[in-house]
Parts: sequence; C-alpha cells; structure tokens
Amino acid sequence: MTKPLLQVQNLSIDFISEGVTSPAVKNISFDVAPGEIVAIVGESGSGKSVTALSLMKLLPASATIKGQLIFSKNETDTDILKLSSKAINAIRGKDIAMIFQEPMTSLNPVFTCGYQVMESILLHQPGSTASAKEKTIALFQKVQLPDPAKMVNRYPHELSGGQKQRVMIAMAMSCSPSLLIADEPTTALDVTVQKTILELVKELQRQTGMSVILISHDLGLVADIADKVLVMYKGEIVEQGATQNVLKDPKHPYTKALLACRPAMHKRGKRLPVVSDFFKTTEDDPAMVKEVYEDTIFVKPVLKNATLKVENLKVYFRGKRSLWGKSTALFKAVDDVSFSIEQGETVGLVGESGCGKTTLGRAILQLVKPTSGNIILNEINLAHLPNAAMRPLRKDLQIVFQDPYGSLNPRLTIGAAIQEPMKIHDLFKNDKERKDKVIELLEKVNLNAQHFNRYPHQFSGGQRQRICVARALALNPSFLIFDESVSALDVSVQAQVLNLLNDLKKEFGFTSIFISHDLSVVRYISDRILVMNKGKIIEEGPADEIYFSPKHIYTQKLIEAIPGRAIQL
Repeated sequence: MTKPLLQVQNLSIDFISEGVTSPAVKNISFDVAPGEIVAIVGESGSGKSVTALSLMKLLPASATIKGQLIFSKNETDTDILKLSSKAINAIRGKDIAMIFQEPMTSLNPVFTCGYQVMESILLHQPGSTASAKEKTIALFQKVQLPDPAKMVNRYPHELSGGQKQRVMIAMAMSCSPSLLIADEPTTALDVTVQKTILELVKELQRQTGMSVILISHDLGLVADIADKVLVMYKGEIVEQGATQNVLKDPKHPYTKALLACRPAMHKRGKRLPVVSDFFKTTEDDPAMVKEVYEDTIFVKPVLKNATLKVENLKVYFRGKRSLWGKSTALFKAVDDVSFSIEQGETVGLVGESGCGKTTLGRAILQLVKPTSGNIILNEINLAHLPNAAMRPLRKDLQIVFQDPYGSLNPRLTIGAAIQEPMKIHDLFKNDKERKDKVIELLEKVNLNAQHFNRYPHQFSGGQRQRICVARALALNPSFLIFDESVSALDVSVQAQVLNLLNDLKKEFGFTSIFISHDLSVVRYISDRILVMNKGKIIEEGPADEIYFSPKHIYTQKLIEAIPGRAIQL
C-alpha cells in the first residue's frame, strides 16, 4: 500500500478574540495519496480555507491549532505544525505550493509578473537571473499564456482575470511541488476560462505526478477533476469518499442539499431547495432529511409599464493616443446591438468577460454614454436626454452590482444606505416613514429590524447581496439590472437569492436584465436569453431553447464548458 503524501490527523483549529473562543475546524482527519486530486467542498465558513492555510502555517497568531499534519517526502515524515519559521519557509513554494482565490490581490501590483515568478525560482533553486527568466518564459508557455516573452514584462493590471490566475499557477509550479493547494482558483471566472484553468491543472498534475488539494463550493466543478471528495459542514467532515460515489449516491443531508441547490438541476422558475430544507431539527433526530420542499412554479404577474427597446446601440472607446494626440485604435465594446424586452420579462445576457455585457447594461442606465443608437424605455429615448432630464427618471432604473461589499458604503449602516435613495428622490414625508419602509424591505429580503443599525462588514456575502437588492427596490423601480449579482456566492446562498428574486418579481412586477457568465443560472431565472460575443448579440431565444438546443457554435462552447454536466443528466 502506497504511503500517503499528507496525513491530517485530528486537526482542530480555534480562533480566540477578546476572550471568546470560536471553533473553525473540529477534529478532522484525512489523507492525500501521491498523484491524487482531493477536493474539499462546502459553503463559506465551513472550514475549507482555514484547513488549507494551516497546511502552510499561514494562520494568524489568534489561531490555536491541535493535531498533526504529517508531510512525507523521501521517506522522511515531518509534522508541519512543529516546524520553525525558517524550516516552513524552506517548504513553502518548494514542496507545498498554493494558488489563492483572488489573483489580483495575490500578485504584487508594483512588480512585473515575470519578476514575481523569478523571485520564487531564485529563492528555492540555485542559478542565475538569466536562467530563472528563461525558466519563467517556459512556464508561461506551459500555462498557455499568449506571447510569454512579452508577458514576463507586464504588470498584473495589464492581464485579464484568467491570465493572472495562469501566472499564479506558473508561480506555484515553478519549483515542481509535491503538493499543490488550489483555493477556489476559478471562482467568478467565465465558464470557458474556468474549464481551461481546470484542464491545465489536471494536465500539469498528470505530467508531474504531484498531488492536488482543490477547495471549492462547486460540486459540478469537483465532479470533473477530483479523485476523492471531502464534504465540510460547520468545521467537520460530514462525508468523504471517491468522487463519483459521493456525488452519485450522497448519504449526508448536507451533501444532498449542495447537489440539489444547483439551478441546473431544476426546471426554470421552480423554487430551488436550500440547505435548511434538508434538515429537520428535532430533539429526537437533529439531522433527519426533509424530503419535501415547496414546489412553486413562477407565474408571470400583471405588471406596470416597463417596455425597453434598444436600437442599433454602439458604445466605442478610444484606445491609446499617439504622440500627436490622435487615437491609434477604437475598441467596440457594444457594436450595433438591437433587442427589446416586454413588460415583466426577465432577459438573461450571457457571454465571456470582455464581450460587452456590463457596458451594455450601464449604457441602458446611462452610466456610460453611448456613441450612437437609441434606448427607449416607456417611449422615452434615454440616449438623447440631457443629465438634468435623466435625473428624475433614475428612480425607475436600478442596478444590483456583482460585489455587494464594494457597492455598500462601509461607513453607513445598512438602514442609512437603504434610506439614502429615498431622501434623494424625496419619497415619504419624514425619516420615520422611511425607516418603516426600510424595515419592511429588510423583512422582504429575509432580514429584520434588528439589522437596521448594523454595518456591511457585520453581514455575510449572501446577506449583503440581499441588502443591495432591498436598496434597489427602495424606489419601487420598473426596470432592474442584475450584473453578475450571484456569481461569487456559495451554491446554497445563490439558491436563496434566486428564490428571493423570483418572489420579489411576483410582488413588485419589475422588468429586468440578468447579466451573467453562468448559463445554468441564467436559464433558470430568465424568460429569454441573449448571447453576446465581441460586442454583438449572436443568438437569442427562449431560455430553455438556448440552453438545451443552442444553434451558434459560440453558445455551444459556453454550454459545453459548464462544469459537472455529467451529474446534471
């Protein structure tokens, strides 16, 4: 029997703050064999990333760690937790490497990408700067970065999200580690880029024989790459085994919930189950599976006016200017786009990063001025309105952004943040009436009056997104744009937000555009889908028709790239 590369034995991690102990990981044990890909799945807060950081001894001083982390190399067993700072520095990056979730914050913005990879090589391997640069170019070629010789001299801000993640993979692979830890390496990336990154990790693992620990909340993604899966819930491993066995025949209610929450598993508009639906809390059996959940089908209500027509819309941006001040290039972000949206309809807008989705949405809201074309909402051409005439119409047009934390003022309580647009547009007689309305909105998004005076940092990602939805609804808009508003959420939290949007749509009767790169989510929430590529609408039609019978080769590529297709069928 092959000896495990890594043995995690009875690992417990507690955080102590102001005399209060909070358990993050509770007595977990697992092994990673040489050449094996092990996935750790679960929601935010389940203990996945804390476990991974403990393997690198990167946890803060407030963490108390118990147990053993036995790393085996060259017939020598080393307990990572007993290593000194100098000893662990010799292992980090060389024997155990890590790819972090957000490449932009993991790369130093003041150094070139090539320099940062070379730094890792020179730290752990003797050699000249020239040889390190040569190896870096070879690594960039291996991870399929375009024009590797030029890429070494570029800074992180000059690369796309997928390219930055490839630089991080090159850095992690630079010293041929025995164990690679990938912490949510594809979260918020386009499905096509996500597929490419995963195939790259799998191919590098096959070539080098290294072991991989993949951390994710996406069971579909795990199905495509992992040999073994560990399911974590509230700091404990509740289920583990061969990936296909766990995903095809889950035993624990939480694993069943994670599989059932995904929109791809359900008919369009059908109410999505959430984790709480799979637990029946009783004194006799606190983990009894609840087999039945509400099976509501969305019915389009009778709505107020909100008809949108976009005619020959163009949004062009000038490129770099020459020495004489003339523009040398023209970037066509939105290129002659036309479509219409009926009253009460939700239209999905999908495509890869850079295709023009967000620019189109912002042009409709007049946050970006179009180069030419018409945007007609309720027979008013927004594209030709001066700012002064547009201002009173803004209460009918709202947007929910991708990053809920970045779109909330950290200095304002959520009550003040939701009240603010009401004051600006002079709604209600006084602050008491506005506060009553805010509390009513909070309750509609499954929060309560006690949350009124709390700040954004005191909420989870899913709660913050619901707060942003409440703020968008504060002015009772007729038209809403959701810009990647569920893409970075855990699958169970995503299900809660999607259910909420369907409920609110029935109650408030708004018309909306749902922008996303995730076709399974768009298919679930939308009546029709528009597919965008390089600034143009290349295919449109009913949601199920686009999802199940795409005509255009680009749409087919997007569908094929959706992870976990095998466990959706």
